[in-house]
Amino acid sequence: MVNILGLDIGGANIKAAVLKVKDNHVKGLKTATEYFPIWKTGKKKLPIILKKLLLKLGENFSFVGVTMTAELSDVYFTKVEGVKHVLKSVKKVISLPVVFVLSVDGELIPIGEAEKYPYKIASANWYASGWLASKIAKDCIVIDIGSTTTTIIPVKNGKVNVEGKNDLEKLACGELIYTGALRTNIATITQTLNVRGLNVKVSSEYFASTADVYLVLNEISRQDYTTDTSDGRGKTRREALARIARVICADINMLKEDEIVSLAAQIADKQISIIIEALDNVFKKNWKNEEYRLILPIFTAGVKSGFLAKKAAIKAGFQNVLCFDKILDLNVSRVLPSAGLAFMIAEKFIEDFRFPVQKLN
Repeated sequence: MVNILGLDIGGANIKAAVLKVKDNHVKGLKTATEYFPIWKTGKKKLPIILKKLLLKLGENFSFVGVTMTAELSDVYFTKVEGVKHVLKSVKKVISLPVVFVLSVDGELIPIGEAEKYPYKIASANWYASGWLASKIAKDCIVIDIGSTTTTIIPVKNGKVNVEGKNDLEKLACGELIYTGALRTNIATITQTLNVRGLNVKVSSEYFASTADVYLVLNEISRQDYTTDTSDGRGKTRREALARIARVICADINMLKEDEIVSLAAQIADKQISIIIEALDNVFKKNWKNEEYRLILPIFTAGVKSGFLAKKAAIKAGFQNVLCFDKILDLNVSRVLPSAGLAFMIAEKFIEDFRFPVQKLN
């Protein structure tokens, strides 16, 4: 059995996928995640958390690939500092002679050389997701909505066809939106909410997050609420309702429960509209035929199998919306970049590697 580890080291979550391959065929995928708010826990603890994650997986690895987004965290003064520290931390806990690091050009660079190209390997994890999609469909769009961000990746003619390669470029062209299913501050989604017929401006404090919204709307469970709460309190429905009420400087004594639920629904609709706008923009840049919207595969991933991505894609008029988990019959959507990276390594280093599904188009 060949075990291939893909590591996606983020600033809020560290995700891992171990692809198991025997006789050139995929035999399974084991995943693990660790919530690690590096800005709060501290960068010195990164090797400890990585070691904990590896012990949880409990495998001997034949190959290891690394990608990251943690370098953007403000615990690092520059991305160069961040990249170097992440790579140094990996080398402390993984003793294989060769560990590969993914670049924004889709290259697998030995870790010893990767330090020379910090801006090429900073936040390159999207490439692994797009590459994995390209093995399933010649033309498609990936929507990966995690706890913090939404990533939209077009694949055209069998190639990852992004306009932006780094975060700055992706934000500029709309392939990256800083809105997610759990950690996003409500104040970044909408400026006003309607209550009792009044349009009320929201406060700009971090009173509530999108995790509160989707918990109240029964879109996620308490187990899916894997981030810290904004007020440090618990993750019950009542506590989430209280946080949402506070966004308009009210509380659960001033507002009825159905009024707070209405606020949550308004926030969710606004967030979906933001995602739809970006998705439409990416689609129109790549495909001029509007009818293609009806057949183009949209692959969803992220928190709870990409529930928010699915909602946005369907509301945007796409009819061929598919979750990565169902396509591959593997639980990849929550750890998509790390799983994609493991598949990349398998195809590169295992002779006659058999991809588990045939292309859809």
